[in-house]
Amino acid sequence: MRKVKVLVLYGHGINCDNETKKAFELAGACVEKAHTNELIEGSKKLDSYDILAFPGGFSFGDDIAAGKIHAVKFKYKLKKNLLKFISDKKLIIGICNGFQIMVKLGFLPGINDDYWTQKVTLAFNDSGKFEDRWINLKVEKSPCVFTKGIKNLYLPIRHGEGKFYAEPKTLAKLKKENLIVLRYANPNGEKASKYPHNPNGSLDNIAGICDPSGRIFGLMPHPEAYIYRENHPKHTRETLPEKGVGLAIFENAVKYVKENL
Repeated sequence: MRKVKVLVLYGHGINCDNETKKAFELAGACVEKAHTNELIEGSKKLDSYDILAFPGGFSFGDDIAAGKIHAVKFKYKLKKNLLKFISDKKLIIGICNGFQIMVKLGFLPGINDDYWTQKVTLAFNDSGKFEDRWINLKVEKSPCVFTKGIKNLYLPIRHGEGKFYAEPKTLAKLKKENLIVLRYANPNGEKASKYPHNPNGSLDNIAGICDPSGRIFGLMPHPEAYIYRENHPKHTRETLPEKGVGLAIFENAVKYVKENL
């Protein structure tokens, strides 16, 4: 049976690499970690992998803006490699800081096959503080490979710059092409209307988006932080499945590669 190979980035302040690696391993993938410099120097080849993961953390200490320096490093050192990775129809996921890197790189939303022009951003939370809590998410209809078959999610967030913003024209395009994958929701599953259910003031409650192919996905919540029952804050008080709901995102990715690449 074909082995799905995943590359998880680490270094420069990324700190969720081990959790992301474990999530993909539980999903059945063969996972390696690589420092960005290893890709630049050529000791690790992006071509060798099926899925690229930008994990959460605080790359370069969020200097200038969260994810900005890491995005520039990729854009000017690995552009050719990344373009080939995308053209080969492989998968990319960015979580929290990884999402911030991807939007500043221009990977998302990837409208009109433009993966290098920044069209959206993730700005400082409206609350003016770092938000760290579990939140409800509504999974919207979209082409996203990672969320296939999932309706709702309950995941942790932990960020200071998570407010999704786009100009009206871009926001309208995201809606028209169904590129909004996740929205912050109230406990009853309906779209959140205000803080704290929308934890950062994101426009239209947007918590995650994908490109038109559905193969490139970014989200602010942390699915890798809920892969076991024990990860849930109420695991001693409620009867919960052994498998955390976040794991389904990684399982979907592995399944897609096995069936399509």
